[in-house]
Amino acid sequence: MEVLGIDVGGSGIKGALIHMETGEMLSDRFRIPTPKSRKPEEMGEVVAEIVSHFNYTGPVGCGFPTVVKKGVCKSPGNLHKSWMNVSIEKTFEKASGNDFTVINDADAAGYATMNYGIGKGLKGFIVMITIGTGLGSGAFLDGRLIPNFELGQIPYKEYSKIESWAAASAREAEGLSWKKWGKRFNKFLGLVELIVNPDMIILGGGTSKHFQEYKEYINIETEVIPAGLQNHAGIIGAATGCLVNHPELYLQ
Repeated sequence: MEVLGIDVGGSGIKGALIHMETGEMLSDRFRIPTPKSRKPEEMGEVVAEIVSHFNYTGPVGCGFPTVVKKGVCKSPGNLHKSWMNVSIEKTFEKASGNDFTVINDADAAGYATMNYGIGKGLKGFIVMITIGTGLGSGAFLDGRLIPNFELGQIPYKEYSKIESWAAASAREAEGLSWKKWGKRFNKFLGLVELIVNPDMIILGGGTSKHFQEYKEYINIETEVIPAGLQNHAGIIGAATGCLVNHPELYLQ
């Protein structure tokens, strides 16, 4: 069974058709820049355009970059404040005409990594960190998701949240070298280690493919490894998240 997975990010919204049993991408990734307004209506239009691109009529799995509870946005994160308490699922369903299941984007990336990637079969407490516009995080205990672990929201010094200081967007905006940014990111990982003490940290998002550039600046005790699925994990995991509302899809 193939399902359309859509990964909503602060800079781009991406989609692809995914095989539900294997996690294989059955199509090329299609990407449209996130509207500058980052408001519900405009983002709904882009999501509808992606659905239309694939001529897709079935249920859609979607990863979204904020705290998500029962399909509702509970924190605007890096998006417009008008998203607060808005049903993401209903917004995208109205725009596209398709049934949507929406989960946190880092949870989606974690789903992919734990079901199809390097995390498959791992036991213990595993934390997935996605490095992008923000710092997303997904937590898994013996392979089972603990939802809405928003570790990037930890306050740090004069910053309201540490992701404003240590995400990939900060490296790009400030023109930081891999060394300078790597030390910042290591500080963030040190706080993650101190607060939740995971057995392993898996890095996802586009920046994970550059792991060798900053690996030497990561010196926490917890093992840190990159996820092989990298920035495709969000799309793959989003499709997998569709099983939350449609478990029958796995059997088709």
